[in-house]
Amino acid sequence: MRTCLGVRFSAAVVRVEQGGRVRFERAYGSMHGGTAAPLCAVDTRFDLASLTKVFVAAVALDDVHRRALPALDAPLLELVPEWRGSEHAPITLRRILAHDAGFRSGADYRTLLSSDVETFALTESLAAPPGTQVIYSDLGFIVLGTILARAAQRALAAHVAGRLTEWGARSTVYNPPALERGRIPATETDSWRGAVQGTVHDEKAHLLGGAAGHAGLFGTARDVALLGEWHLAALHGRRTPLDPALARAAVSEQAADPVLRRGLGWALKTRDDNSSGALMSPRSFGHTGFTGTSVWVDPERDTSVTFLSNAVHYGRNDLRTVRVAVADAALRALQGTA
Repeated sequence: MRTCLGVRFSAAVVRVEQGGRVRFERAYGSMHGGTAAPLCAVDTRFDLASLTKVFVAAVALDDVHRRALPALDAPLLELVPEWRGSEHAPITLRRILAHDAGFRSGADYRTLLSSDVETFALTESLAAPPGTQVIYSDLGFIVLGTILARAAQRALAAHVAGRLTEWGARSTVYNPPALERGRIPATETDSWRGAVQGTVHDEKAHLLGGAAGHAGLFGTARDVALLGEWHLAALHGRRTPLDPALARAAVSEQAADPVLRRGLGWALKTRDDNSSGALMSPRSFGHTGFTGTSVWVDPERDTSVTFLSNAVHYGRNDLRTVRVAVADAALRALQGTA
C-alpha cells in the first residue's frame, strides 16, 4: 500500500469519533507486503509503540487516585530506594509523566544486550536536573513501569491489562498470544530478530520481555480512541473511569517546551507544524508511536482522530505529513457534515 504522500505501509486503520460516538472507521491493506497476506480489519491489533506511554500514564494516575501510588509531587524513595542520596532523589511522578525528570531519552539496545535494562534506566546518570528541561524519555517510562509494578506487587503486564479491561479497553494487551500473531500487522525486518510480527518492535521493550512502561502494548483503534474519550469525557462532563481532576491535569500544561509542550503522559499541541496539523485547536492533545501509530484529540470539537499503521514495515519513514493529512481530512469532513 502506498499513500498519496509517498510513505509506504501495508496496513492502516483510521477511526474518527465525536462526542464519544464513531463518525468514521475504515481499515486498509493487509498484514504484510507478501502475497496472500490476511486483510487488515477495523478490529486488527497493531503494535502501539509509544502510545503505550499514555495508557500506562492513565493507569498511574488512577493508582494515585486510589492511593496505591504517592501523590504526584511526593517523593518516590520508598518505591525506588536506589535513588537515596543520588541526583535522582527529587524526581516525582509528575516529573516522570511530564518528561522533565531529567532522564536521558534512551539508549542503543546494542549497548544493553548484556545489561539489566530496568537497572540501567533506574541508575543511569541524568541528562538534566529534575524539573529543568523537557527530554522525551523512554528511560523515564521504563522507570514508571517499574514503579507501578513495585507498588502493585505484581507484573506490569498483569497490572495494566487488568485495569484496562476493567475500563473497557478489552483488546489492549502486552505479548499477544502466539496464535494471534499472524493477524497483527508486521513491523520491521531487522538484522537482530529477523521479521517482527506480533512481538514488540521496540528493542528495549523486547529485552524487558515485551512489557514495559514506554512500549509493548498491542491494541485496536477502538481502544486507542477510548483512551482519548476517557480524557474528553472529563472535560465535557461525561462518564469516565478516570478521576476527572487528574484527567484534566493530564491534558493541561505541566512542562513548557517550544516544540511540544507536555501534559501528564500526553503531548499538547504547541505549533501548527506538530503532527496534529494546523486545523486542530490549540487545546488539542495527542501522542505518536514509532511503528506508525497516533491519536490526536481536540476538546473544542469534542473529537478524536486515531491513525494506526505499520509504517516501519518498508523502512523508517517520516510519517508526520501523513498524520497531518489524516487529521486535517477528518476535521474538514466533520465540518462539512456538521
